[in-house]
Amino acid sequence: MPMENEPPAPRPRRRTPAGAAVLREEVTDAIRTAVFEELAAVGYGRLSIERVARRAGVGKAAVYRRWPSKLPIVLDVVSALAVQGLPTPDTGALRTDVRALLELTSRVMRHPMVAQIIPDLMAEAARNEEIAQAVQAAIRDSQRTIAEAVIRNAVARGELPADADIDLAVDLASGPLYWRLVLGRSPLPKGYLDSLTTAITTALGAKES
Repeated sequence: MPMENEPPAPRPRRRTPAGAAVLREEVTDAIRTAVFEELAAVGYGRLSIERVARRAGVGKAAVYRRWPSKLPIVLDVVSALAVQGLPTPDTGALRTDVRALLELTSRVMRHPMVAQIIPDLMAEAARNEEIAQAVQAAIRDSQRTIAEAVIRNAVARGELPADADIDLAVDLASGPLYWRLVLGRSPLPKGYLDSLTTAITTALGAKES
């Protein structure tokens, strides 16, 4: 670590083209957060640049310098979910990996904002192919990447056959939780995640240890 009085190392400067606006990262982050909050509050249909700017504490021009309309902003925010994603469990055993993944997924789906945003975006996705692709990448594709890693590790340990069905794992890991927590808005019964873990590992053909 540098000493307290030691000046910070200079950062290389990026040349900005003459006349180009400098987009401050903290402003961009504030706008993205505002979009997320507005989606939860009013949905895609009522979301507007004016509302986003007001919530972010910036002028509308700051938003328009980054995105030309609300659709590209929403696509950017939703696509960012795929980049952040969930951590891939690696506990050393299939059952505990699946259980940990279910716990993480349920925690995300219980978040009030997520519970508001996902159904609204799913409805919009039925009418807008660009939103459909962004939602697919943010939700389905990111979950599939995690499931692939969990199954690949289990195959390497000899717990699963090499032809274990990844898509089935994704369906079983997310479908029941989405139905109960997002659509049903009901709490999970005691022991539900353990029972779901057993159902998933059995369906995948896990070998008894």
